[in-house]
Amino acid sequence: MAADDTTASEARSDGEKDMDLKTPPPEDAEGHRDVETAVAPNPSEEPTEDSRDGIKLKCSVIFLCFYGFMSSIRPGEAFITPNLLSSEKNFTRQQVTNEITPVLTYSYMVMLVPAFLLTDLLRYKPVLIIQAISQVVIWVLMLLGTTLLHMQLMEFFYGITMACRVAYSSYIFSLVNPVLYQRVAGYSRSSVLLGVFTSSVLGQLCISLGNITFYTLDAICLGFVSFGLALSFCLPWPKRSLFFNRMKNQEQKELTGKSAQSELAKINPKQGGLSSTSRWRDSVFVHMLLEVRNVVKRPNLRLWSLWWIFNSTGYYLVLFYVHILWNKVYPTASYNGAVEAAATLLSAATSFVAGFTKIRWNIWAELVIGLITAVQAGLLLVMGTTSYIWVCYVSYILFRAFYQFLVPIATFQIASSLTKELCALVFGINTFLGTILKSIINLIFSDRRGLGLDVHSQFHVYFIYFSLLTAVYLISSAVVLVRHFRNQNRERGESAGGPPTELSPVPVTSEAEPLSNGKSGRT
Repeated sequence: MAADDTTASEARSDGEKDMDLKTPPPEDAEGHRDVETAVAPNPSEEPTEDSRDGIKLKCSVIFLCFYGFMSSIRPGEAFITPNLLSSEKNFTRQQVTNEITPVLTYSYMVMLVPAFLLTDLLRYKPVLIIQAISQVVIWVLMLLGTTLLHMQLMEFFYGITMACRVAYSSYIFSLVNPVLYQRVAGYSRSSVLLGVFTSSVLGQLCISLGNITFYTLDAICLGFVSFGLALSFCLPWPKRSLFFNRMKNQEQKELTGKSAQSELAKINPKQGGLSSTSRWRDSVFVHMLLEVRNVVKRPNLRLWSLWWIFNSTGYYLVLFYVHILWNKVYPTASYNGAVEAAATLLSAATSFVAGFTKIRWNIWAELVIGLITAVQAGLLLVMGTTSYIWVCYVSYILFRAFYQFLVPIATFQIASSLTKELCALVFGINTFLGTILKSIINLIFSDRRGLGLDVHSQFHVYFIYFSLLTAVYLISSAVVLVRHFRNQNRERGESAGGPPTELSPVPVTSEAEPLSNGKSGRT
């Protein structure tokens, strides 16, 4: 039931760096040098305003990373399910499976869009404070709550914290220059992963070596999240954001032009009325929404967006219910923290390796996704049928690692051809659609008002779900490969007619197609 902190909107593949460094225009190069001189001033000179801004920027980034690390330390998070099923809380497995856990998905779905819009409108910091307050409420309810309603409220606030994570992942956009975003985003993501790992290890040590009660562990978590709340008030306040505040700045810049238009409107009121009614169509946010339609028309973006929606749905459903499965397979086992720590490390490693994977994704993407999804389906079948807890643990670790391998690849494939603003909007839409799908599956199979299946039956449903996805991906892969090799044979047949002349252009083969890191496939 512990939510995964390694969400996709927070990662970019290393191939993005190659994309950004390809033949920059002269003015961009000059801008880059200006940023470097601002960040690294000459020590022999007196501190200038630019140097002070550079030092302030470094301090802000360091503090943001420290906040990400500390806000991720919740030692009791991996043990929420054992806590609810223990004698201290005394809830039944059926209540936890069919009445408490489903509230998390519903809350996440309801709060995701408001959190996404408020993050940009309020410039990040207030949403991070709301997230920190929700964390405090969660652990107060875990510490003092005794009724079913209390635990449902706890899951409701947990959904709020998940929805508000978009604020931290996009905070970097408002702090640093775009030329530094790749590096600083890596720092912030590493700090979060390190915090999740430290949290899992600390929780396991408290349970295994400290032999403490769940009540004490909840109190420790409350102390950490309270400290995180205090840190959130100290975060720097950004001066800009992606959509709303940027639009305000543009409106201020166009103030002179608008005054001229108002004078024209006095002369010709009808023309002025038309310009005011059509002004919303020229806004940045509406323009982004209209541009989303073009994303659907691009096969590569469509494929990875669908992967993001459908595979993330199954991934998070497994994360929400796997702790209940472990408790049913072996009720006395208490290695949740160690397993989550190992899963975090392996997921970070596979994400790192994915950045160096050189594959022509426009040809082999469907096949790779299909094979990985097939392996995940097999791991889910093992988890749903085995009676050995360590087999279940290992299957879960591998399941998470395979998913995290594809996350940076999907991020790069989607983000490489989109603007920063449109990229954020596409990821937000994909996440929202995936959350709606999770809620539908929850309502049908998990919720007490639906079928109310037990946890083993739910994992059988997840196995069928991933098996269907595998079939779709492999069929799509067969179509793409047949089409590719047919076109390749046709091109070879045309080129075999004779050597190319000035009037017969040389056909471009697939060897020159770009790889995942943005480089050419030729060696």
